[in-house]
Amino acid sequence: MRSAFNEELDLISEQLVQMSRLSATALQRATRSLMETDLGLAQEVISDDQLIDALRRELDNRAIDVLARQQPVATDLRQMVTALRMSSDLERSGDLARHVAKLTRLRYPGHALPEQLRAIFAEMATTAEAMILRAGDIIGSKDPDGAAELMKADDTMDRLHREVFQSLLDPSWSQSTQVTVDATLLSRYYERYADHAVSVALRVVYLVTGVWHDEQLPGDDERFASRVPREG
Repeated sequence: MRSAFNEELDLISEQLVQMSRLSATALQRATRSLMETDLGLAQEVISDDQLIDALRRELDNRAIDVLARQQPVATDLRQMVTALRMSSDLERSGDLARHVAKLTRLRYPGHALPEQLRAIFAEMATTAEAMILRAGDIIGSKDPDGAAELMKADDTMDRLHREVFQSLLDPSWSQSTQVTVDATLLSRYYERYADHAVSVALRVVYLVTGVWHDEQLPGDDERFASRVPREG
C-alpha cells in the first residue's frame, strides 16, 4: 500500500514538471507571436492552453483521489496539499502566456508592442521562461535551496518591470493611450508569471522543511492579470 502511494506521489511530481515545461513553451511561443505579429502562432498558444488546463484537472483529481483512499497524515498530507497549490500556480502561469497571445491577436495586424520596448520585453520573456523551467527542476529534485536562486531572478524581473514604467512615464514617450495600456498589461503579465515560479519554489521549501517562508506570493485574485481588452 505504501509503495502504491509513493508511485502516485512520483506521478504527481512528474505531472507538475510537465506542466512547468508546457507553460514555458507557451510563454516562448506567445512572446514570439508578440514580437513577430504572428496571428497563427498566437491562436495556437490560446488553443493549446487547454492542454495545461486538462493536465491540472487530471493532477488535481489524482491528488484528491489519493487523499480519499490513503487518508495521509503529517508529511504525506503536506505533499498532497502542496502539489495542489503548485498545480494552481503552474496553470495560472499558462494563463498569463495565453493573455500575451490574446493581446497579440487583438491588435493584429498592428503591433501590440512598440519597437522601443521590445528589447526589455525580450529580456523579461527570457527571464520568466528560465524561471518556470527552473521551478520544474526544483519540483523534480525537491531542492529547497533553489528558491533563493529564483528570488534573485525575480529581482531581475522586478527591475525590468520598473524599467517599462520608467519608459512609459518618460516625457519623451509619445505613444497612444492604447499602446501605453497594452504595454502596462504586458509588463504585468510577465511580472506575475515570474511570481508564480517563485511561489512554486517556496512551496517546495515548505514541502521539504515543513517551514513556511512568509514571502509575497501571487494571490488568488488574478483579476488584474485577466484584463485583456475585449476584442471587437
